[in-house]
Amino acid sequence: MANQVIPHSLFSEFDVALFQSGKHFKLYEKFGSHELEVEGERGVYFAVWAPNAKSVSVTGNFNFWDKGSHPLHVRWDTSGIWEGFIPGIANGETYKYCIQTSSGEELEKGDPFAFKWEVAPKTASIVHSNWYEWNDGNWMKERIVKNRLDQPWSVYELHLGSWARDPESPDTLLNYREIAVQLVAYVKEMNFTHVEFMPLMEHPYYPSWGYQITGYFAASSRYGSAQDLMFLIEALHAAGIGVLLDWVPSHFPGDAHGLYRFDGTSLYEHEDPRKGFHPDWQSYIFNYGRNEVRSFLISNAFYWLDRFHIDGLRVDAVASMLYLDYSRNAGEWIPNEFGGNENLEAVQFLKEFNEAVYAHFPDVQTIAEESTSWPGVSKPTYAGGLGFGMKWMMGWMHDTLDYFKEDPINRKYHHDRITFATVYAFHENFMLPLSHDEVVYGKQPLIYKMPGDEWQKFANLRALYLFMYTFLGTKLLFMGGEFGQTSEWNVNQSLDWHLLEFMPHQGMKKFVADLNATYQQQPSLFQKAFDASGFEWIDAGDRENSVLVYWRKAFDQWDDTVVVINLTPVVREDFRIGLPYAGEWEVVLSSDDLKYFGSGVCSQHVASEHLHWMNQVQSAQVNLPPLGGYILKRKKVVKEAVPVKPGERVPL
Repeated sequence: MANQVIPHSLFSEFDVALFQSGKHFKLYEKFGSHELEVEGERGVYFAVWAPNAKSVSVTGNFNFWDKGSHPLHVRWDTSGIWEGFIPGIANGETYKYCIQTSSGEELEKGDPFAFKWEVAPKTASIVHSNWYEWNDGNWMKERIVKNRLDQPWSVYELHLGSWARDPESPDTLLNYREIAVQLVAYVKEMNFTHVEFMPLMEHPYYPSWGYQITGYFAASSRYGSAQDLMFLIEALHAAGIGVLLDWVPSHFPGDAHGLYRFDGTSLYEHEDPRKGFHPDWQSYIFNYGRNEVRSFLISNAFYWLDRFHIDGLRVDAVASMLYLDYSRNAGEWIPNEFGGNENLEAVQFLKEFNEAVYAHFPDVQTIAEESTSWPGVSKPTYAGGLGFGMKWMMGWMHDTLDYFKEDPINRKYHHDRITFATVYAFHENFMLPLSHDEVVYGKQPLIYKMPGDEWQKFANLRALYLFMYTFLGTKLLFMGGEFGQTSEWNVNQSLDWHLLEFMPHQGMKKFVADLNATYQQQPSLFQKAFDASGFEWIDAGDRENSVLVYWRKAFDQWDDTVVVINLTPVVREDFRIGLPYAGEWEVVLSSDDLKYFGSGVCSQHVASEHLHWMNQVQSAQVNLPPLGGYILKRKKVVKEAVPVKPGERVPL
């Protein structure tokens, strides 16, 4: 054919050396398909890693999918990189790599570095530019403050395709741009500080929720182009909302067109299924001991942070990476060199990943979904930790939900479950998640985990949210939970927005919006989120009444707050609580307010007495609402200026 493959390379010897040593973190600038000009001709440069292939060629619409007409050239340096420039084609061209294996088998593979893929069930890659003229400079300058760990983090987790759909066409997914106006306005109204998108990388099986990825460098074409996603991110940034993205370096599917046995060998995964196959998800585990694989994965993290201005990565399934025997029986796993069950290669990878991310993007955060007691997940690597910024507090989530599922009459027998988290709360920088995993697979939506009649269910859930937002750590809530979604999350349909026609759901939505606002307005609730000096139980042992009283502390004691929550449906009048300071206290927020579908029982103003109670020198009698509570804050005393005559000394 006329447009044959011209030898050309974007790789320097230094690039190759970095790639082979696991230290090249911007491989997306080299691998994949890139439109450019060579010797005066426009065309596309292709590069792919397939070290065990006998030959690699590019097939596509441009050559009528002829597998032999455009063979790539293998580099001389044993790097296993095949590359070449094909003139006369451009962005928008559909292609695959035809790989002939050492055994003579022919494979058709998508490009691991493609910036765009066809919409599933089609499987080809597409030459695509990810250039975008960003207009979020103000946010990018400010996020070094917004993303600090002494700032409020209230994260709204969502799955883009099932958050909202056009009621006139409920089976059609909205485009990134179409959803932007509605989503940005809603997140802003609800006062969340960040959104967290479940994976938006290309994935062939929609019900995998995005966690079975084939196109690690491609925004899913189901919702539009890379530029459409950038538009959405920019719109969120313009509204002052940070954007987190789920990232999945733990496993990938055995899709015939993806990474699995890419060149006829286990290139990205381990050859031995005891290390390379994931029994839970029927997927394949990355070989973290292979330098080129580490370069691929860290480059992928950089890609989303660099090109898409992502503000943080929530790393999925970290526990499955750390343990060689994760979900395996005896004899189904291989111990490490010391005979233990720790995956030392994965540990080293996670440390390198976090060190690289924070070195190059110091104003972002990495967050680990890690469900075990592995020490130091969110501690710096120089202190022996894995280097994450935060870790999901799975134990808190499970204990708290188990407690709230109990009938209030039985809660006094389970009181330790609601208070136990403070035993280990300061070992890590914890984020408190009420995530998608808790409202699917028969686990019920949050509102139906709550006991009692309709009023009690909503009161319980508001009390749970009040506890969550005033407890330690940062916060994450899955979509639908903010208005009391009554059906389990279904990836194939929109949230039940029609529920907002009803008062209980309106009240819940209003409460969460106000709770988010209060959380951000009260420094005591976030300034020392991970510090033992920021939290003190005033009374953690009142199991008989199921009442919690605790003190949240800020940098300035005038910003301190006291939280009191009654977890039974009994109104407790003239209930005495200890207070850390003398003075008048006022209710900042009550979960039982009438506007939230509450009963309106509240002590609006509280004056302390010099009466020792609950180990505090001050105390006060308050009215406690049923299945509810409130946040108290001391009124600031402002001294009046004393007039001074000329020549007189100013009184102290």
